[in-house]
Amino acid sequence: MAGTEACLLHQCPLLLPQNREKTVYEGFISAQGRDFHLRILLPEDLQLKNARLLCSWQLRTILNGYHQIVQQRMQHSPDLMSFMMELKMVLEVALKNRQELYALPPPPQFYSSIIEEIGTLGWDKLVYVDTCFSTIKLKAEDASGREHLITLKLKAKYPAESPDCFVDFPIPFSVSWTPQSSLISIYSQFLAALESLKAFWDVMDEIDEKTWVLEPQKPTRSATARRIALGNNVSINIEVDPRHPTMLPECCFLGADHVVKPLGIKLSRNIHLWDPENSLLQNLKDVLEIDFPARDILEKSDFTMDCGICYAYQLDGAIPDQVCDNSQCGQPFHQICLYEWLRGLLTSRQSFNIIFGECPYCSKPITLRMSGRKP
Repeated sequence: MAGTEACLLHQCPLLLPQNREKTVYEGFISAQGRDFHLRILLPEDLQLKNARLLCSWQLRTILNGYHQIVQQRMQHSPDLMSFMMELKMVLEVALKNRQELYALPPPPQFYSSIIEEIGTLGWDKLVYVDTCFSTIKLKAEDASGREHLITLKLKAKYPAESPDCFVDFPIPFSVSWTPQSSLISIYSQFLAALESLKAFWDVMDEIDEKTWVLEPQKPTRSATARRIALGNNVSINIEVDPRHPTMLPECCFLGADHVVKPLGIKLSRNIHLWDPENSLLQNLKDVLEIDFPARDILEKSDFTMDCGICYAYQLDGAIPDQVCDNSQCGQPFHQICLYEWLRGLLTSRQSFNIIFGECPYCSKPITLRMSGRKP
């Protein structure tokens, strides 16, 4: 008890007991350099859940809207010190939100300088600006004619403080900034970054245009992975390095073992044929000794078989990536569906991250290797 009182005195030195029973405390709580008067009335058993909190009108005004949270903290706090720490955190949040709500607008020079910078940059490059001039969206085209956006979040102290920049890039976009910088300098760095990533986007666009990409369904400019259909229930997942897009990517084959193992052997055997001067797609064709299913001949439905357990193609954004190794079966499943199925079988067994059981369709042995994605 004495230890708790000592901690309370250390954390809240301006809050003192007003009687020997220590059922009444009065004083101040401090937050963000300000002191707020309060009084706490405790019952004889000193339980916080039956206590009363009396606030000064300043504190009551600031905590307006947080009454339920304060009551909840009082109900669940084991002692007065714990409650005071919780109350201080709530007060800090309330003060911060209040400052943001009633923050003074920037001076007129802030708006005039931004309008001047946009005019110098060109109003045709402006996509959006909010009424406070705190959010600005600009557009630009790369050398291949693709349109890109950059979103700028300006701060009240702009240009003394650098804006926050948001782009759809596969690599971090770091802005070099000084108090003398402007929207023009950010836009120039944006254009330079677009030029450096042109080869990467050329590679990804060729894949998207000439093959059947199973995942992602609608790839963003920042997406570096593609799962490409190679045939019925067989695909390759590649992870492309944005800085070296024509180099050999990370490859993972998905499908029945009797189909993907020969592809893995070809990749190992022909890896010396990889030529960074050729496109990534052409290199994949050469080393795998295959032609990717063409978009102008085949439909995507030719490669998108439903899961044999839930009878759906998409499940929480995932598509079937497990296939029965039996060449007479070849039924695809979602990983989570097959996991739940095998876990329910009395005959299945697990060794580390591998589950052994029977295929729901043909009853032949099937193996599920759990990936990093937890079902």
